[in-house]
Amino acid sequence: MGLDVGSTTVKLVITDDNGTILYKKYQRHYAETKRYTAELLNNAFEQVGNRPLTVMVSGSAGLALSSWLGIEHIQEVIACNKTIDKLIPQTDVAIELGGEDAKITFFKGGLDQRMNGICAGGTGAFIDQMATLLGTDTIGLNEMAQHHSTIYPVAARCGVFAKTDIQVLLNEGAR
Repeated sequence: MGLDVGSTTVKLVITDDNGTILYKKYQRHYAETKRYTAELLNNAFEQVGNRPLTVMVSGSAGLALSSWLGIEHIQEVIACNKTIDKLIPQTDVAIELGGEDAKITFFKGGLDQRMNGICAGGTGAFIDQMATLLGTDTIGLNEMAQHHSTIYPVAARCGVFAKTDIQVLLNEGAR
């Protein structure tokens, strides 16, 4: 069982010994990490029943929860790297966008990892804000991107400037 509790969401997946997914759930925790984690764990138990599990927790809010739950914590980049190595070893580069940070791992030519400082620009929280601004959700953003007709210039250095650029474009009629 893998449990990731980040700055905005909690994710839970349970697999059998063959890697078949028995349960998976991704949901926002609205800063109530214990409540929503307990809810997910209870729902998972109802679905998969009582069975032996190897459990680890990751994520920015996962360290505190690992103490509360009495389970081992693993740094999320390490967890991602181990999973990629096991399931898709041909991967060259992995990009992981969290709610408050972004991480990139280069696997070829030696392992190289980079992570931005804690800043919402270019992360999940920023993407959520842009989806709200555009009147959609993250899946809707994907659809919009697939069917775009124009690429607009938007600040790339700071989420605050990017949001300002996007708001101006929308006010000018960009779609």
